[in-house]
Amino acid sequence: MVLQVQTSTYEAKTQEIAKQLLTATQENRSFFSSLRDQMRWDDKLLAWAMSNPGLRVQLFRFIDTLPALHSKSEIASHLQEYLGDESVELPAALKGMLNFANPDSMPGQVAATTVGTAVETLAHKYISGENIKQVIKTVERLRKEKMAFTIDLLGEAVITEAEAQSYLERYLELIQQLVEASKNWAVIPAIDEADGEPIPKVQVSVKLTAFYSQFDPLDAKGSEERVSDRIRILLRRAKELGAAVHFDMEQYAYKDITLSILKKLLLEEEFRQRTDIGITIQAYLRDSEQDTKDLISWLKERGYPLTIRLVKGAYWDQETIKAAQKHWPQPVYNDKAATDANFETITQLLLENHQYVYSAIGSHNVRSHSRAIAIAESLNVPRRRFELQVLYGMGDKVAKALVDRGYRVRVYCPYGELLPGMAYLIRRLLENTANSSFLRQNLENRPIEELLAPPIVKDEKNSLTPNVQTRLIASLQTPNSSLLTPNSHFLGAADTDYAQEEVRTKAAQAFQSVRQQLGKTYLPLINGEYVNPPEFVDSLNPSNFSEVVGKVGLISVEQAEQAMQAAKAAFPGWKKTPAKQRADILRKAGDLMELRRAELSVWIVLEVGKPVKEADGEVSEAIDFCRYYADEIERLDKGVNYDIPGETNHYIYQPRGIAVVISPWNFPLAIACGMTVAALVSGNCTLLKPAETSSVIAAKLTEILVDAGFPKGVFQYVPGKGSQVGAYLVNHPDTHVIAFTGSQEVGCRIYAEAAILKPGQKHMKRVIAEMGGKNAIIVDESADLDQAVVGIVQSAFGYSGQKCSAASRVIVLQPIYDAFVQRLVEATKSLNIGEAELPSTQVGPVIDANARDRIREYIEKGKAEAQVALELPAPKQGYFIGPVIFSEVSPNAVISQEEIFGPVLAVIPVKDFQEALAVANGTNYALTGGLYSRTPSHIQQAQTEFEVGNLYINRNITGAIVGRQPFGGFKLSGVGSKAGGPDYLLQFLEPRAVTENIQRQGFAPIEGAD
Repeated sequence: MVLQVQTSTYEAKTQEIAKQLLTATQENRSFFSSLRDQMRWDDKLLAWAMSNPGLRVQLFRFIDTLPALHSKSEIASHLQEYLGDESVELPAALKGMLNFANPDSMPGQVAATTVGTAVETLAHKYISGENIKQVIKTVERLRKEKMAFTIDLLGEAVITEAEAQSYLERYLELIQQLVEASKNWAVIPAIDEADGEPIPKVQVSVKLTAFYSQFDPLDAKGSEERVSDRIRILLRRAKELGAAVHFDMEQYAYKDITLSILKKLLLEEEFRQRTDIGITIQAYLRDSEQDTKDLISWLKERGYPLTIRLVKGAYWDQETIKAAQKHWPQPVYNDKAATDANFETITQLLLENHQYVYSAIGSHNVRSHSRAIAIAESLNVPRRRFELQVLYGMGDKVAKALVDRGYRVRVYCPYGELLPGMAYLIRRLLENTANSSFLRQNLENRPIEELLAPPIVKDEKNSLTPNVQTRLIASLQTPNSSLLTPNSHFLGAADTDYAQEEVRTKAAQAFQSVRQQLGKTYLPLINGEYVNPPEFVDSLNPSNFSEVVGKVGLISVEQAEQAMQAAKAAFPGWKKTPAKQRADILRKAGDLMELRRAELSVWIVLEVGKPVKEADGEVSEAIDFCRYYADEIERLDKGVNYDIPGETNHYIYQPRGIAVVISPWNFPLAIACGMTVAALVSGNCTLLKPAETSSVIAAKLTEILVDAGFPKGVFQYVPGKGSQVGAYLVNHPDTHVIAFTGSQEVGCRIYAEAAILKPGQKHMKRVIAEMGGKNAIIVDESADLDQAVVGIVQSAFGYSGQKCSAASRVIVLQPIYDAFVQRLVEATKSLNIGEAELPSTQVGPVIDANARDRIREYIEKGKAEAQVALELPAPKQGYFIGPVIFSEVSPNAVISQEEIFGPVLAVIPVKDFQEALAVANGTNYALTGGLYSRTPSHIQQAQTEFEVGNLYINRNITGAIVGRQPFGGFKLSGVGSKAGGPDYLLQFLEPRAVTENIQRQGFAPIEGAD
């Protein structure tokens, strides 16, 4: 029977222990204050960061950039760029040091040396060594101070399979060398044994995701298999050598799958009796208490204890921002006090179950440790089953005070090269300098009562409410135009979170359901009736072209004319329908799509070969178009008043007439929906002619628009051959607007034909055309290569390079060219190529045989023009092409200039940033572009000079979101305004100004007069 003691008893004891510990840690505090002006530069940097929020942000950004800077001149110029920013108020000493005219000058070199050395010194405070030899020295020093250790390997993000294998091998080597060294260590009873039981002297901490480069909750089974194979090797070797292994917890998206993999693995016969393994719980997560309860129940079933390390959590900012961007419930507590309170709750839960679990309480907060000690002492928890942990360099005085009280203390020691370790360093600096940090508050002489007070939790809801999300997003947006204001805080649909197991189950069920409907016939919709056409075509699954997704009826020219007449007849009534009513039908369509989300995703996967996550994102975009344009028409319907005394002036909009929408296959739902509903909600009657290869999805969109309530003749679904039906509708005298997305060749032809006035035509046609791009990403010397490689692989090979926004050129500055190409090739090699419906697939098929053959021709041209850095094999049963990377490509090569629309990437070397911009702008297109850089002047220059409609900085260049990144380009990438933006609907409307003289016999009402 576990002894439970009242919380109030714990509190009194907590206060007593905490005051004793605090006294021990505060002895040198006044000394710290008196020496503030004589501190070393590393201490000064920290002190300034604490007192100046603007400097803190810029200083940490500079430190983040430092690993990429290879000369003192580069360091000096970046110092000036970051810290010379107008938003930063510099301390006199720093201002004086940065007052040099030229980075190459002696003062510039001195500044670079001073700050570079200070950052290196700072890093040495938190990183226990750069190599195993240094780490062994560090842990031997810790052991002399009666402290145990656990070692964590720092390094670049694992984005390739070669790096995942290397991660395993480096840990095996680390364990081997530590165990070898430990043979010479004397036994220290305080840390090497407890309750007559030996404790492993060597412990390492590992991250699950680093064992497989494509680790993804969506592919739970595949990720588990790949990760478990490597973990088994590690655990077997650790057992042979007598070392312990602890599993760290990372981002929230990986939590459930991490726990699931470990629970399954540690119940295997080989590992079930192991007690030298640990798992981590993060108290800042809202569901961490439940996770702890579940783990304890599982440990009871397992029958052998494991360690649970309890920490607060290190990714708060990242988790908060991601949840806001994705419109997902926020997984972490908003308030630090809530995290602290939860930490204490879980501490109690762990210690009250000490016969099933070894507790490792990780914190730098004296109260948190004191609480754990108070509970442990009250419950007489055996020493083996309880230890306290601190991070290396963070809680030195606390750790010493705890050791002096006779507790086992373990120090978490990250090791690795200092520069790749900068991301870790910045997390530690953020933690040390945050206003809410216990370490900082302790340094600031806060009253003891305040430091040790129990955490008081504000009323928190379980997730970010839409209003809180809106504020969070709004805080990062600064719309400066009155036109933007009404809809600048549009909240889009949330993508599916495949980290949740029940969601993955629902997706699998949707596949089963849709598969039972394959091969059905889909008829055109004309004037509210499904009609029999003269011709049918099979729509095939590009992953497996023997599978017919559906039979699609193609209309004749005569039926196209019937549709046009029906639209003409319906237009007067639709034009008079109030904008609010049209908008509500559209909102209903968006709601219906949300209800059918999983099913619609499956149709996209099967008909056009788009991998699951990207298909789901497309459904979100279609829903967003419905809701955004509904809001927009209500805003525009109000018009604008320019009244003056004696006269009203009203600026209003009216629909144009009949719109013809010609949609592409690559975004068969989102783009078809966006163009169609924009036309409809603006009051135009609309004919949708989808690409033949994606007409089944357009039929599903048709079902939704009909169910939502669009009247007969107002919306019509008219699949047909582009050369016949498409051309007929474009040239029809009753067509007012043509909205097209597709190739430049067809777009230019439509533009030319629409300009010709036909007999009986009494208006000029409006053409909105998006015609592709030759999109480039620039990577400069200061770029974060981990981030750049991941983003470029996604941008180039996501949906097999078949997005209008896909990257087909990467322009890389010479100093980092070779290193970049090497990592890019390895990361691309690690991608999974296969059927789009497999959860492991990142690269699926291309759309059809014509596309496959055309892309192959371009690959042959590329081989004649450049070097093949990588050509991956592809499955034979579908229209597959493995990713191809060409290096040493000339900016004027065919593969650098022409749109290929496939998984082919040209990597172009350039000597400097000016040349990079010139090469980027040196095509006929201007759709999307990207820049990976941490040089402020380069970022600023790109914003001004990079000729693209959508520029993405330090992120991938695909996946524009409605109301956030309105999408569209210029030059030969298209004509018309940007989809999902505040002026898109204006293209479907005619503006009118109505002026009325309201004076009668010299009299007119004057506002405000009696």
